[in-house]
Amino acid sequence: MTYTLFFLPEVEEDVFSGYLWYEEKAAGLGEEFLRLFYAFSHELVRNPLLHRKVSGTFRRRLLKRFPYAIYFKIENSKVIVFGLFHCARNPEAIEDTLDDRDKKKV
Repeated sequence: MTYTLFFLPEVEEDVFSGYLWYEEKAAGLGEEFLRLFYAFSHELVRNPLLHRKVSGTFRRRLLKRFPYAIYFKIENSKVIVFGLFHCARNPEAIEDTLDDRDKKKV
């Protein structure tokens, strides 16, 4: 099956805040963070079922090198990215944010 990748608008803010944090730590590190995020996101369309469900129908893809996870859903032939969150965040807070974004999604 062929999947199409979509990002919720809120994901841009998630990614940008991670980028800024890493770029402040070392020049170029934020760029590496962005590169991995987009590479791993686009990899999801090849085989999204490879990643297990972690909360309801939300699935998670961990980033390499950075303690972040991409949260997404599969809906029909779409892979929809709902968020990028630091792995040290409270899992309940992540779940609440994902549920809120899911309700707002058009």
